[in-house]
Amino acid sequence: MLARAITHALVGLDPRRVEVEADVNDQGLPSFVIVGLPDRACAEARQRVRSGIASAELRFPTGRVTVNLAPAGLRKEGSGFDLAIALAILAASRQVPRDRLALHASVGELALDGRVRRVGGVLAVAEGARRAGLTHVLCPRDAAPEASLAGVDVVPVRHLAEAVAYLRGEIEPDGVEPATAEEAEAPPDLADVRGQERARRALEIAAAGSHNLLLAGPPGTGKTMLARRLPGLLPLLSPAQALEVTRIHSVAGTLPPEHGLVLRPPFRAPHHSASTAAVVGGGPGIRPGEATLAHRGVLLLDELAEFSRPTLEALRQPLEDGIVAIARAAGRSVFPARFQLVGTMNLCACGARGDAALSCTCSPQRLAAYRDKLSRALLDRFDLVVTLPRARSEELAAAAGESTPTVAARVGVARGRKPAGRSREADELLSRAVDRLPLSGRGRARVVRVSRTIAALAAAERVEAEHVAEALSYRSPAELAA
Repeated sequence: MLARAITHALVGLDPRRVEVEADVNDQGLPSFVIVGLPDRACAEARQRVRSGIASAELRFPTGRVTVNLAPAGLRKEGSGFDLAIALAILAASRQVPRDRLALHASVGELALDGRVRRVGGVLAVAEGARRAGLTHVLCPRDAAPEASLAGVDVVPVRHLAEAVAYLRGEIEPDGVEPATAEEAEAPPDLADVRGQERARRALEIAAAGSHNLLLAGPPGTGKTMLARRLPGLLPLLSPAQALEVTRIHSVAGTLPPEHGLVLRPPFRAPHHSASTAAVVGGGPGIRPGEATLAHRGVLLLDELAEFSRPTLEALRQPLEDGIVAIARAAGRSVFPARFQLVGTMNLCACGARGDAALSCTCSPQRLAAYRDKLSRALLDRFDLVVTLPRARSEELAAAAGESTPTVAARVGVARGRKPAGRSREADELLSRAVDRLPLSGRGRARVVRVSRTIAALAAAERVEAEHVAEALSYRSPAELAA
């Protein structure tokens, strides 16, 4: 007897409908095969499903069981197909009503004792079910708040026996409270930073205009400390942006259990040893990388010059286009990656350059090799570049500066302002800068953007010459070009 269950496979971030067809034939030798291009984790569902059905005190068919995951040309990855496979087999063996099963999508991994475990991408699967016209989704209990964000009726189950009893009409599903955003811990306070007024100013400008920022200087000057305080200056995500970010983290498996919408801009800080695939995405399963996990938020590359050059160069596309396009023989996946890039770095390999109290021991060759990791094309994509000096003792002993909430309030107001045009003096200064400075066309456009942000922070109606002058002062300093 043939029965079908509906689930979805993920291609990048997009759900693709998969029909799980189960055929039970009492004739022939007992066997259990899964076809339809399953990967190893999916193929190993045979053992989990067989044991889970037995643990639920249900009957596993004694004949030949064939499960087909259609369409057969789409690769099926992961263990999220377990629940659908088990329910299709039970329907084919007349233990679950086939007509009722056809109205539901299902997703979840089975434990050997029949428990239904959470998997990544439940929100995307629920959205795929809604688009396909299915109104109910069977999913693990701790993934129910996530699935409810898709606007479908969620049937949370803890055990395979519970799913079967529901489909038989023997029990009613538990209610699922509407998912709400969980309060994240308070971001680190900008008031903790002593001194570094120029860098604090650049951080505020970066937050107000979504600009990329590079902080350079000797170790111990507060570069990383400042960079980690940028997310707290950004406004909360809009409902549409929150759903988009939540979907990404659901697919990546980084969303905590029973979590609702992600409202705070994400912050990602990969180690400098991370591979190119880990940072921009890809790998065997074409998974989203750190650039996509930082979508609508901040990507911090601490010790920028220690990352491999291919990894840094791979970031040029998302910095320009806001997407990561990964092409493989099996197809092409596009991930969103519109993030603010913040980099920190020393001025030389030994770290002493720029510190008046120390003497740099780097040879010209070693200094050139250190600088060669950062191409001019990459540096050109930083809107703001600031060199931090070592703080003086009186600065470290001074009273705390403005707090994160105070600066964030100014940033929020500035984001709502749009200065109209530039003054003649501002245009003249910009023209002279293009002729006299190593300012590319991209660099000019970024200076224009930064000057608009500075004007917005000053509540000016148009961009004036002093706004352009300040924006020009944040271009790549001589210490990085020497």
